[in-house]
Amino acid sequence: MQAFKSEEISQLQIVEREELEDEEDLFEAIDKLTSHGINAGDVKKLQDAGIYTCNGLMMHTKKNLTGIKGLSEAKVDKICEAAEKIVNFGYITGSDALLRRKAVVRITTGSQALDELLGGGIETLQITEAFGEFRSGKTQLAHTLCVSTQLPTNMKGGNGKVAYIDTEGTFRPDRIVPIAERFGMDAGAVLDNIIYARAYTYEHQYNLLLGLAAKMSEEPFRLLIVDSVIALFRVDFTGRGELAERQQKLAQMLSRLTKIAEEFNVAVYMTNQVIADPGGGVFISDPKKPAGGHVLAHAATVRLMFRKGKGEQRVCKVFDAPNLPESEAISFCYNYYTILSKHSNHKK
Repeated sequence: MQAFKSEEISQLQIVEREELEDEEDLFEAIDKLTSHGINAGDVKKLQDAGIYTCNGLMMHTKKNLTGIKGLSEAKVDKICEAAEKIVNFGYITGSDALLRRKAVVRITTGSQALDELLGGGIETLQITEAFGEFRSGKTQLAHTLCVSTQLPTNMKGGNGKVAYIDTEGTFRPDRIVPIAERFGMDAGAVLDNIIYARAYTYEHQYNLLLGLAAKMSEEPFRLLIVDSVIALFRVDFTGRGELAERQQKLAQMLSRLTKIAEEFNVAVYMTNQVIADPGGGVFISDPKKPAGGHVLAHAATVRLMFRKGKGEQRVCKVFDAPNLPESEAISFCYNYYTILSKHSNHKK
């Protein structure tokens, strides 16, 4: 990719908030409730609870809202009534739904072949899950997306910032530098547009998600990465006796991820581990399946299966997707400095 001139790089880095106002109704700020008869004190209580948009408010049950200190059932009813006047959460026509789909942004993976497989790249408004064994390319793709998300939309980027939640200590900022250089971007500016947090427990992981609403309501984010989504749940819950509770807590966290994707029009990219599948059958030499069970399977919109190929090759297959053929597979090469599609002339 051709490198940009220094004066163009500053323009390429993230646009200001006011320029994003041109996008069609990304979300309605929670403080708009004051113009519908809700006092500022109650709005502040909602913000303290991590609710910064009317869209996000409508994604909470009244039971959850009455659990916020200082909000009675009567107040919650009044707040919800006001929010419904601002945000339409009722039925719309199929034509309107099609118009809303125009807000979807497709972010390039850096690989032409992988982009073709995904129909253009990783999409906003949905969760994309990548599962596979260690060293299969999941985290490397996460690092590449940290950079490509910051490209302008006319270069298949998202023109937005990135939030990265790391549960396994695999984020390496030094790996961002050569990737940024490959895209012709200023590495320092790219790193400044990534907010990073290391999570140590599943509760910490969930609280980090709650804290994102404040940041995403103020700045133009376009990607949230969780690497990996299941690791801390497998550590903090042990044995079959805690399995039901684990799945319930996992479902709550995945629900939060879904709401973030739809509330702020961001892409959620999460990596997942694999477990041995005893029921895989005798004809499968190394049967493995993604961890998390049906709870995780239903939450992810697109599921990608990664595995090692020959040498430095990595193979990605669409495991499940509503609009992509699941039988299609593709191979591409990964290393720390570049991503080469199967169409590359790279010589080994």
